[in-house]
Amino acid sequence: MSEIVDQIIEAHRAVRAGGGGAGEDDGASRTVLLRRAFPAPVEDVWDACTTAERIGRWLMPVSGDLRLGGRYQLQGNAGGEVLRCEPPRLLRVTWGMGDGPASEVEVRLSPGDGAETIFELEHTAAVDPAMWDHYGPGAVGVGWDLALLGLFLYLSTGQDRRRGSSSPAAARHGARHSARLARPRRKRPPPPPRPPPSTHHPSPTAKGDRGNQASGPNTCRKR
Repeated sequence: MSEIVDQIIEAHRAVRAGGGGAGEDDGASRTVLLRRAFPAPVEDVWDACTTAERIGRWLMPVSGDLRLGGRYQLQGNAGGEVLRCEPPRLLRVTWGMGDGPASEVEVRLSPGDGAETIFELEHTAAVDPAMWDHYGPGAVGVGWDLALLGLFLYLSTGQDRRRGSSSPAAARHGARHSARLARPRRKRPPPPPRPPPSTHHPSPTAKGDRGNQASGPNTCRKR
């Protein structure tokens, strides 16, 4: 259990105003950054993040056209459009659920020490000031800690989420960590009437039919 906790803590986290995509000029956007090293070369990490079959092994099943300009859908979760695809270094997608406003997620990969890869994920969203005052970084979205944990376990052990590569205790710890990010700050005004957009963010424990597969090319690439 302590090793799992160490892996969750391993990620560097930061938040800033503005961003490189959604709402960057309206003064209301916020960007959450997660950065950590993975024990695999850049090409392998890229393939794990852009190939439909491998995405389903550490995140959740995905369907759609996984290439530049195509649309994707994570089963029971978020979906959007592939905005940038520059193998094997940069991927940017819109990220939304239902009729709600879409945010943007960008993943950047660079070589680390030895065979390691430095993985950076930025999630940028236009956030209502009242929601930010009340929820802080949780207003952008929670759940990325579990996603990065799932990717680390998959890359380092070869096991996937469906085979129980993480223990129930680890899942509970990750859920508590994400919940703390979304917990209201103390001594703040009452929350706005609508809840934070956390329900559509990734979790390795997402349930649903696993029969969906991506159509067309099964890995992100330029048209």
